[in-house]
Parts: sequence; C-alpha cells; structure tokens
Amino acid sequence: MANHPFTRSLLLLFVLTAVSSFAQECTFLRTQGQDMVDESGNKVLLRGVGLGNWLLPEGYMWKFHEGGDRPRKIEKMVRELIGEEEAERFWVTFRKNYITEADIRRIKELGFNSVRPALNARRFLTEGDSAVYIEEGFELLDQLVQWCKSHGVYVIIDMHGAPGGQTGANIDDSPKDEPELFMDPRNQDRLVDLWVKIATRYRDEPAVAAYDLLNEPLPQRTGAAAKYQAQVEPLYKRITEAIRKVDSRHMITLEGVDWSNDWSIFTEPFDDNLFYQFHYYCWARPDLLHDVSQFIAKRGQFNTPIWVGETGEKGNTIYWGTTQYFEANNIGWSFWPWKKMDTRNTPYSINRPAHWDAIVDYSGGKGNPNRDLALQAFNELLENIKLEHCVYFPDVVNAIFRRIPGKVEAENYGHLGLNNSYFVEDTAFRSERYRVKEPVPIQTIGKDKKAQHSQQYIVLKTGEWTEYTITSLKKRAFACNLQLKALTAPVRISISVSGQRWDIEVEEKNWQVISPGVLGFEAGENKVRIHVDRGKAAIDWFDFAELP
Repeated sequence: MANHPFTRSLLLLFVLTAVSSFAQECTFLRTQGQDMVDESGNKVLLRGVGLGNWLLPEGYMWKFHEGGDRPRKIEKMVRELIGEEEAERFWVTFRKNYITEADIRRIKELGFNSVRPALNARRFLTEGDSAVYIEEGFELLDQLVQWCKSHGVYVIIDMHGAPGGQTGANIDDSPKDEPELFMDPRNQDRLVDLWVKIATRYRDEPAVAAYDLLNEPLPQRTGAAAKYQAQVEPLYKRITEAIRKVDSRHMITLEGVDWSNDWSIFTEPFDDNLFYQFHYYCWARPDLLHDVSQFIAKRGQFNTPIWVGETGEKGNTIYWGTTQYFEANNIGWSFWPWKKMDTRNTPYSINRPAHWDAIVDYSGGKGNPNRDLALQAFNELLENIKLEHCVYFPDVVNAIFRRIPGKVEAENYGHLGLNNSYFVEDTAFRSERYRVKEPVPIQTIGKDKKAQHSQQYIVLKTGEWTEYTITSLKKRAFACNLQLKALTAPVRISISVSGQRWDIEVEEKNWQVISPGVLGFEAGENKVRIHVDRGKAAIDWFDFAELP
C-alpha cells in the first residue's frame, strides 16, 4: 500500500488515540504490603479530591446557620421557601449541575488521580419501616464512575451518611443528633445491604479503587465513642464479609472513631485487601503541622497502606506542608473539598447568588424572604454551581502539588531530615512552632487568628541551609523574590537551583523584599536551596512569578 499522506495521518491519529486511551486506562488496584499497586505491580499513590456537598449537602458550604446545617434541614428550608414542586425540580437540577464531566476532566487536568464522592444513604435508600431503593442515586454514581473511567480517574466510594447516622452530628445527616446506626440493628442491616448492592454494581469496574465503609464514626466529644465504639470493627467485619461474597477484587478502607483518627478500635487486618484511613486538618493559629507518627507506626504493625481521606479547609502554607509531609512518608491523600460557596481556600469557588444573605438569615431564624426572591436566589445558584461559572484559584492547586508559579513559605522546607532537607548546627534544639519535632528555628511574626497567610519565618545562621522541592510543569524561567531581614548585619545569603546561584547581601534589620533575578527551572522536580553564607537571617518566604 502506498504511503499516502492521508494514510499516514490516519495511522498517526490511531496511534495517538491508542496511546491516550492506554495512558488513561484504570486497572484494578490492590494492596501489596504497605503500598497500593495496579495490575502490573506498579505503585500507585492516590492523590485525590473530595466531592463534598453534591450528594450530601453540608450547611457550612452554603454559609447556613444551624437551621440549615445538614441535608434534611436544607431540604426543609427549600420546601418552605419555594414549595414542594419547585423544590423537587431544584434538587434534581442541583445534583445534575454540581458535578459534571467537566469537573472530572478538570480534576484530571490539574493533576489529581482520584475522587472521593460523599454519599448520603438517603439518596439511595428511603427511610421508615418499608425502605426501598432510589434509582436516581445509583444513576448519578454510575455516571460519575463512567466519567472517571473515561478520564483515567479512580473513585473511592465514601459512605458519608449511613442509615440512621454514624456520628450523631450534622455531617452525616443525622435525624435526631444521635448515632442511630449503632442504636438500631435495622440500620446496620440496611447499611450492609446497601454496600452489597453497591459492590454488586461495581464489582467488575476497575475505575472504582475502594469502598470507604463509614466516614468519621462516633466523635469523642459527644460521648458517642465511649458508648458505641466496640461495635465499629465488628460492623466493618460484617460489611466486608458481605461484600466479599459478591466482590473479591476491590480494596476496602477503614476509618477510626473520633473523626477517623482514633485507631485504638482496630485489632489486626481481617482482609488481605484493605487499608486504614485517617483525616488530617490543621486549624491552629499560627499554623501547626500535626504529627502522624502514630499512624505510620500502625502501618508498620499492620503491614498495610495508610491514606488521608480528608485534608484541607485551611490555607496554602498548610496545603504545601501537609501533602509534602504525606508523600515523604508514602501516604496518599484526598483534598477536601473540590468546591464550595464564596471561599478562597479550595480549587474552585461558587459565586454567592444575589439575595443569598436573606436565605442565610432564614437558616438562622431571621426573616422570611418572599417566594419570588427565594426562587430567584435558588435558580441563580443552579447556574453558579456549574464549573464554567465558578472561580478558579491556581495558587491553591499549586500549593497542593508544590508547584510554581506561587509563594513558598520558608518553613515548608522538605521532610527528608538533617543533611537532606536542612542543615543546622544545634540538632538538639526543637522548634516551638509549626514543625515542633525538628531543629530548624521557626518563629511567629504576629498572632492574627483570622489571617489567611503564614505568620511564621525561619532563622538560619552562618553555614546553615534549607532545601525545597519545587515542581515546574515545563522548562521555564521565573522571576524570584524573597522576604527576609538581617538579624546581624550584614548578612550574606545564596539561593541556588539547577546549578544556578545568586548571592544576596542584606544590611537592613527590617523586613524587606529582595529580587535576586530570574531563575531557570527544569520540567519536573527542582531542588531550591537557601544558604546563609555569613551572619544570621530571618527568612519569611520566597516566590516565583511568571515572566511577562
């Protein structure tokens, strides 16, 4: 056959399509010792994002008060404000618009490889004496799985709100602020049956990575854990045994009590394809990185993977520091959540509709907006939740993945230890701030509890250094700036990356921004080192901006 240009074009298209399809293909994942691996034995680290507020709306993501703090209360508000018929139309459209294929495509483009959809059992199963399954919930989940399969994204199915509620709090749509899952055996029966139905539906689907049996059961502060925690592992065993009768291939993930983090309930792994999960939020001001050594120790004891099912809800300093900390310790993670209303600390923000304050006030027992105004607000929300109408924050995503352009806080040096990520003379010293088990001195600039930026800096003296691993998506140059001050004058500092070095001399003892020049970065990971050649310096941050 002649090598016609048109034939060559068709062949090239076929090859590119085949390569693309192969690159996006999901295969079954399983545990192998302390790792997760695909069917070829390649290690996989799940870096995901939580799809909260979609199938289980959470009041704080709507800016609501206690009167709208959970799905059933939000639904009641909507019915009261716009009537039964419009409310039904609203919710069907809300679920259709909130997460679409455009969201999954964008999640993949940004570098995430998995999603964790938060399920409310009420979307799949009615309550009351004669519970029946609701097909809409399964259809929505089916569609999500197919989108994810098409784009090479894994799904961790999260039972965020179990029948009756597993926490006795708003986050699981608890009807009576009691953990009725553990108070009524009928609710446990329904949970087991629901998981069997889910597992039967997806047992042959490799895009589903794992089943997350129960989100954040039994908080300590309410007394729920003390009363019922002895039931949790036996319930996990029962669910797992029922799942394994219909599905032997998918991973199962188990969460501890007290918001997932109390693992004292676990004895030993009872299945050869499970991993344990904790949740990691750092809400302290000033910022503080919490220690995870207890979970790492359990990983060694159980010889299973561990995973962070939720992290986020703070700011870029913590985002950079935590995902770096996890990955340095072979721990995957899922950022929470993908989007919510009128925020600055998620990848996407939903614009607040006009007149939304009146809806918020109503959730707090104030005012009673008329039907037309409420309908206008809810209809606007249905448009605003579409991805194309949301606001994207690249700095948030870059911080999560430790990428530039963006700001790097000096306290977010690497987690590989002395002589690898830092060098200081006094190795017996322990910082009082942020990374309290390490010897690099970290001090606080201010104590503004509402500040969304880091208020901390590091102190280095002659011969000491810190090193940072920074990713650039392609080979390019960035303009560099540093904020620092001399603690002893003059101070000389060098900054180096990819064989390049810039020397800076500072005499001012007040904070100032120095611009050493343009630094070239290779595509992929780059090592940036800050070295104090002479004197003593306080270093707050440095950033890398795109050139005009």
